[in-house]
Amino acid sequence: MTRSAHPLPRTGTGTGTRRPKRPGTQVGTGRRGWHLRHFPCRLLAGGILTQAAVPVALITAITLAATFAPMAVHLSPLLVAAPTSTAAFAGSRFTAGTAVAASAAMFVIDRHDGLLHSPLLPIHISALLVVSAFVVAARALHDRDLRELTQVRAVAQAAQRVVLRPLPRQLGPLRVACTYRAAAAHALVGGDLYAAARTGRATRFLIGDVRGKGLPAVEDASALLGAFREAAHQHATLPELTAALESSIRRHLAQLTDSDPESSEHFITALLVEIPDDAPLIHVISCGHPSRLRCHRGQVTALPAPHPAPPLGLASTTPDTYHVDTFEFGPADTLLLYTDGVIEARNTTGAFYPILDRASTWTWECPHNLLRHVNHDVDTHTGGHLQDDLALVAIQRTPTPDTGQDPSLPQPPHPTEAHP
Repeated sequence: MTRSAHPLPRTGTGTGTRRPKRPGTQVGTGRRGWHLRHFPCRLLAGGILTQAAVPVALITAITLAATFAPMAVHLSPLLVAAPTSTAAFAGSRFTAGTAVAASAAMFVIDRHDGLLHSPLLPIHISALLVVSAFVVAARALHDRDLRELTQVRAVAQAAQRVVLRPLPRQLGPLRVACTYRAAAAHALVGGDLYAAARTGRATRFLIGDVRGKGLPAVEDASALLGAFREAAHQHATLPELTAALESSIRRHLAQLTDSDPESSEHFITALLVEIPDDAPLIHVISCGHPSRLRCHRGQVTALPAPHPAPPLGLASTTPDTYHVDTFEFGPADTLLLYTDGVIEARNTTGAFYPILDRASTWTWECPHNLLRHVNHDVDTHTGGHLQDDLALVAIQRTPTPDTGQDPSLPQPPHPTEAHP
């Protein structure tokens, strides 16, 4: 047990026992605890003062202008601007309070103008209150819709994270980084996908791209991810795993035929990678998916696929028809997997992103930093406007397998937890 640097308070008996905690007390009620407990209150007070600045300034300015204006010029109807402008950024209660304050200021101005016993005074105040009532009601409806939208977005984000789970940063002797960027606004997932599974003394990766966009693409991606997470632990070889995934996708598409006649035309390009722990190799099966980049001994090359299979949904259910490509993948080597959202990213002139030419300018020492370079480079090329979903997975074999994460290397946030 670590002894505290400050002596503990003792009771009057001198026995050295801890002073009993008073009921209702909590840790951190000293000077630091006071700051923590009152910091939200300070933020709340600052927010209220900021919201009050606009209506107070309007009411004050109109009141002062009416004071110096001729009595024949009635400026009190201008006070309706206070509650209407407040409703643009404040809640319904604050807007209602602003309406009350504006009514009081209107009474002061009309009294100054000699309208205390005139029928114009109740007309002015009634008009202000009627307009304010409509504004407050509209703001209340807006607040209700905003709460519902926030709740729906929270549920949608949770569901999307279940579909596309972030990959662990360390899988056996491999350091892993991943990032996903959906082209659709307010979406976390789309038609691109990736997954990983530890199977004994090897790690298997899947990256794919579903034909189409929108909810049907997400449904197809979810079906393939679920099949991979289960089948990756049941089949000893990559060809067997690929054939099992093809069978699962065919069953999934067959179930959709009744509701979606075009489901028979759906397919998924996929790349399956197996990296053994005890051999400096990678085994790859390509099902119509774009190539991949490897940084081997400082040289970046695109790994070929001499015998690619058709995309899943159009391929074979026989394992013997799949060809496994094997490449060297030693310590400190890095593999970059990507979807066609990267290579098909266009600039303002319509030119595709030259990934192989740009790869030599990236930093390959850290998978996380590598993905940051790629994302920044793609944004520079496209001007920040993606036309398609984009998925990236960077895999690096550590120099000394089975020793865990190198403590000397930086630990940046996971790319799926922070915007690239």
